[in-house]
Amino acid sequence: MKFPGLRALRHRNFRLYFWGQSISLAGTWMTRLATSWLVYRLTGSTFLLGAVTFAGQIPTFLLGPLAGVWLDRWERRRVLLVTQFLAAAQSLLLAGLTLSGRITIPEIVALSICQGLINAFDVPARQSFLVQMVGGRDDLSNAIALNSTMVNGARLLGPALAGLTVAAVGEGYCFLIDGLSYFAVIASLAAMRLDPHIQGKAPPSMLVQLREGWTYVSTFAPIRTVMILFALISFMGIPYGILMPVFADKILHGGPHTLGFLMGVSGVGAGLATVSLALRKSVHGLYQVIPLGSALMGAGLIAFSFSRSLWLSLALMGLTGFGMMQSYAASNTVIQTIVENDKRGRVMSYWTMAYMGASPLGSLLAGTVAPVLGAPGTVLLCGVGSALAAAWFWLQLPKLRPAIRLSYQRLGLLPGVPTALDNET
Repeated sequence: MKFPGLRALRHRNFRLYFWGQSISLAGTWMTRLATSWLVYRLTGSTFLLGAVTFAGQIPTFLLGPLAGVWLDRWERRRVLLVTQFLAAAQSLLLAGLTLSGRITIPEIVALSICQGLINAFDVPARQSFLVQMVGGRDDLSNAIALNSTMVNGARLLGPALAGLTVAAVGEGYCFLIDGLSYFAVIASLAAMRLDPHIQGKAPPSMLVQLREGWTYVSTFAPIRTVMILFALISFMGIPYGILMPVFADKILHGGPHTLGFLMGVSGVGAGLATVSLALRKSVHGLYQVIPLGSALMGAGLIAFSFSRSLWLSLALMGLTGFGMMQSYAASNTVIQTIVENDKRGRVMSYWTMAYMGASPLGSLLAGTVAPVLGAPGTVLLCGVGSALAAAWFWLQLPKLRPAIRLSYQRLGLLPGVPTALDNET
């Protein structure tokens, strides 16, 4: 690949993963939108919107540390093959119940919990597998950016297709498409050519590895601070998404197609953010991108909470998506670059906990608060919380720079005189 923004696609394994996952993720985003609309259509309850999201994400929070220990022991492609088969079965069962007209809220909650259990292993496994697919750290930052671009391309296409599909034939067909799409990932994983998995000396007990992972994450300031930021963003900011059906219906006076447009344009903004990151040649400067992106997300949500115009709301959702993904992808890139390989699975499981684990608690809180403050008031709080978290992180940067610089030096990522980079980290 001559174009520098696509250099990770030089690697055959990553190309296979990229195209297989692109198909599957479009189905995943279709299911997310269709589930929200189905719950809202059946109940009209913001609390249940939050409760279903809570049920689908809380297993990631509870199982994250143990999942990380297991991932540092297992061959990650095998883990991903298992999780993809299980996720396909879950989506197809959800499709069957919905298309037969027998779906109920307890069944949606139960199947959401099943998906959460799968994601507790699948998400950190995918993140930690990236370095193996590109053969090391040289193209890792580009692979992470392209992976985020892929996610957001699906985030644009999936909700738009879901909105049209739900309006035309109902939610069940979204779940069916999602279930079938997992087989694209399964085929890509099966076709990869990987070096044999070499089992070294017997690892210490799981309890020892669990303690090692926690000590590493909690004492290494550059990683610890990023994870605290994203725990705050996940708790206070990201739960705005559960209220989008209410905005589409009550605030903007639309329907499932309006919901699809809102979620889709957020994906456009996020996609533009990841393209800009894919064009970067190094990780230098990414620590400053993290709080700037979070602040943009907060500003977008604050303004969105006051908008009653569809076109203005769409533009603000684009800004929100851009800021959220700038911060997320920059954080992911820096963490994956500086983490020690033997702790990668455990660190990425804690990262998944910070990003996805705090979100269910925030979703439950947002669903509870929304009947009191209204959807706009709740989203306003989400925006203010995100902006305050970004300000806190910005204040931590001067204290983080020495540790960041040392990590970059150790990895040979600092050409020239290290002190010249004091204002770039």
